[in-house]
Amino acid sequence: MRNTPQSIRLHIALFGRRNVGKSSLINALTGQNLSIVSETPGTTTDPVLKAMELLPFGPVVFIDTAGIDDRGALGQQRVEKTLKMIDRCDVAVLVIDNRWDHYESDLLKRLQTQHIPTIVVFNKSDQHPPDLNLVRKLERQKITWVKTSATSNEGIDTLKEQLIRLAPDKSQIQPTIIGDLIHPGALVVLVTPIDLEAPAGRLILPQVQTIRDILDHDAFCLVVKERELKHALEQLKNPPALVVTDSQAFLKVAADTPQNVPMTSFSILFARLKGDLTVFVQGALAIERLKPDSHILIAEACTHHVMGDDIGRVKIPRWLRQYVGAPLNFTHVQGHDFPEDLSRFDLVIHCGGCTINRRLMQSRILKCKEAGVPITNYGVTIAYSLGIFERALQIFPEALEAYKQEQAF
Repeated sequence: MRNTPQSIRLHIALFGRRNVGKSSLINALTGQNLSIVSETPGTTTDPVLKAMELLPFGPVVFIDTAGIDDRGALGQQRVEKTLKMIDRCDVAVLVIDNRWDHYESDLLKRLQTQHIPTIVVFNKSDQHPPDLNLVRKLERQKITWVKTSATSNEGIDTLKEQLIRLAPDKSQIQPTIIGDLIHPGALVVLVTPIDLEAPAGRLILPQVQTIRDILDHDAFCLVVKERELKHALEQLKNPPALVVTDSQAFLKVAADTPQNVPMTSFSILFARLKGDLTVFVQGALAIERLKPDSHILIAEACTHHVMGDDIGRVKIPRWLRQYVGAPLNFTHVQGHDFPEDLSRFDLVIHCGGCTINRRLMQSRILKCKEAGVPITNYGVTIAYSLGIFERALQIFPEALEAYKQEQAF
């Protein structure tokens, strides 16, 4: 479980003012001294992520954050980083010490707006019991509350129980990648190009996770490079149930895969896994509305070292310029950087998001929707710009139908 990627773990974030005991509470929950504890307010300056196990749920990530009441220019930056953690958390713990004013009210409103299950924790209850008026107010709003003492472990088991109760179903945190598209005993051919950006001695994360998902659903796979695909298919007694390719090899794989064999890409599988494939399909149609000097944001969830013919920095911009037939403006962000103001962009193109959790991808989709900016992802964009859109969506009837309906208008 310790090797479970953070992207498929339940994310539990602790929020609250400085010195309310957030770090102590994480240490009590995990039974380890994971976070630095001090009587000095503001000890936690940046969000700290700790991968642990919360039994009986399983692998989780605890997020320790800076105080929401931090002050000064530097303090404001810390608060901004804290608030960005809302986009990533599946369950929120709002830690208080009986004080409740605009800090807590504003934070709770943010959490409720994003429909994040929230527990209010009256910490340090050994020093002062919970305020009854505040308890009644929370109960009227049907907000779960728990009283704890991180030093004596009072209420820690109850808090664990409530965290597990409010946690989303595991299928929502990590739905199946491919299992619902195949049947037990099916053969899936995976096309995995080995280029300069392929990690030495291993496969990239989407490929590894797809292989595991195939095995979990009692099917099996054949892994080839794009140059060997045609020969591999010729050796098979029966055609495979599905061919999945790296999006960069879409054209060659489409040419070498018989028309009666369904074909898609890892990135499109992850568009459905992490985001909303129908939204991304609709977003790709905005490519038709791009004009000379349109502004496009390309967001990469990981911070890989950029090589010569990088997919996000070179290939997608080149394919889009060729498709539109005009110069376009591209802005790139990496990791957890994502602009607050999206108004200047005509389109957002996101990577597959294999290194971030589903909640963060959903939050970014929501931000684009609120800003009125279409969003799509790498694989969907590539399939559209290369003219193989319908074929790549063949196994996703709802997304294909949405595309056809949009085309009809």
